[in-house]
Amino acid sequence: MSELGEIWVYLAREPLAALTATLLAWLGALRLQRACRRHPLANPVLFAVLILAAGLLASGIDYRSYFEGAQFVHFLLGPATVALAVPLYRQWHAVRRSALLAALSVVTGGLLAAAVGVGIALALRAAPEVVASLAPRSVTTPVAMGIAERIGGLPSLTAALVIASGITGAALGPLVLDMARVRDMRARGLAIGTASHGIGTARALSVNATAGAFSGLAMGLNALASALLLPLLWRTLFG
Repeated sequence: MSELGEIWVYLAREPLAALTATLLAWLGALRLQRACRRHPLANPVLFAVLILAAGLLASGIDYRSYFEGAQFVHFLLGPATVALAVPLYRQWHAVRRSALLAALSVVTGGLLAAAVGVGIALALRAAPEVVASLAPRSVTTPVAMGIAERIGGLPSLTAALVIASGITGAALGPLVLDMARVRDMRARGLAIGTASHGIGTARALSVNATAGAFSGLAMGLNALASALLLPLLWRTLFG
């Protein structure tokens, strides 16, 4: 049976409390965002995480039990990422004209993001596993977890760092770019997608179609470049 078929069988057989709680938390987070008049710092992902965390702590449910019931949402990460190709296709005429510069910018930005995180961790004398977990923090979650596992990091810690980077980038990225007077929507999209992957891309799409398309492009290119280069550089620099 295919993976999708197995998941549907599971959903038909098991209680859906965790999945329902996840959806309710997200709907509540969207209402909070609207109540805050869509302020840049009012990120629905952050609100949903806080609501779910509070609910799990109050009910005494451990994360593993919750995840078993809500894993269908995790499965949808893949299709949601692939769906980002739609705005990219719609803006293909603009993407094609800037493809080379965009690729160079994303690869450079992705490697710098990894270097900054690793450098700070080394300066603070963090454990080797923590240092390795920080390296792929700007890469989309599934790829980042795979990279962390290959270079000796902790995939679960990397996942948490990726989410934190995404929320921070989505909330503060547009403000920082405004302060830097970056007006070109292509540049804004590339910066947000490189630094804050899917969460930032969702934010960019809600603001401007061109920024969203270039953000999705940056997220994909950064994931590809990081998956190829980070393990190689890690072996070269750290053995």
